[in-house]
Amino acid sequence: MRIALDAMGGDYAPEAIIKGAILAAEQLEKDDEILLIGQEEIVRSLLTELGYTGSSIKVVNATQVIGMAEHPTKALSQKTDSSIAVGYGLLKAQQADAFCSAGNTGAMLVGAMFSVKSIEGIIRPAIAGFAPKLSGGFGVILDVGANVDCKPEVLEQFGETGSIYAKYVLGIENPKVGLMNLGEEESKGTVNIQAAHQRLKNNPNINFIGNLEGRDLFNDKADVIVCDGYTGNIIIKMAESIYEIMAEKNIKDPFFDNFNYEAAGGSPILGINGNAVIGHGVSSPLAVCNMVVLAQKMVSSKISERFRKNYSA
Repeated sequence: MRIALDAMGGDYAPEAIIKGAILAAEQLEKDDEILLIGQEEIVRSLLTELGYTGSSIKVVNATQVIGMAEHPTKALSQKTDSSIAVGYGLLKAQQADAFCSAGNTGAMLVGAMFSVKSIEGIIRPAIAGFAPKLSGGFGVILDVGANVDCKPEVLEQFGETGSIYAKYVLGIENPKVGLMNLGEEESKGTVNIQAAHQRLKNNPNINFIGNLEGRDLFNDKADVIVCDGYTGNIIIKMAESIYEIMAEKNIKDPFFDNFNYEAAGGSPILGINGNAVIGHGVSSPLAVCNMVVLAQKMVSSKISERFRKNYSA
């Protein structure tokens, strides 16, 4: 297994990324490799400085870097030798099984759409986030930012995509799917949400349990939480703020520790021909390590192939 990692992406790159790669290399299988993509001289120098002497990390040269504030489409078209462009090139050529970056989120999305592209049958790929459960483990929430406005049929697909991910990556045998709304009744919500409810309800491929309210986010009512990217992004960032508030007040709790972005490591892009994970811009070495481990689980579960099989049927 080869997991490509953008060494230059993120607020604390490249040092934090390379430290995270070294941590991840200790957790992967013996023959797995991490392909660190970035300015070769800088990356090799840091690996030496950090005392890495193993053989699991390879360096792939990329002379350019896409900044966090750059326009995604413009940057990708002008910086064809950037670490993100090279990473997606490796993924498309099947020289890497997954690609991870804590760099420009927009560039990661645009890169996915223009290189490996959407799986045939997928209307809109989604970014998935994770909701810690009081009983342990995580649920998956999608979308959390790729699609601000969603038609009912797109929300229905999120229910299917999330179910496949929850089953094969999170190991939940018959995932319960819920639609985030402002009430439990079928008549609640916008016209789009009401229509999505009916589509999810009548879809035989998912275990739809009805509408969810905000209070259901962290309980066991649903394993897959369906919402548009606008709502999902607000939910995820609110959850992150809870961890920050707890830390500020010196309150430690195992459940609330899972609200820390480092716990999940990153957010997968689901519905593309390949495995890609977007990390938080402020990713620490631990977050980078967990992002790589998450990518490894996605590759092991053959999740991308399972999506293709589902939507080609």
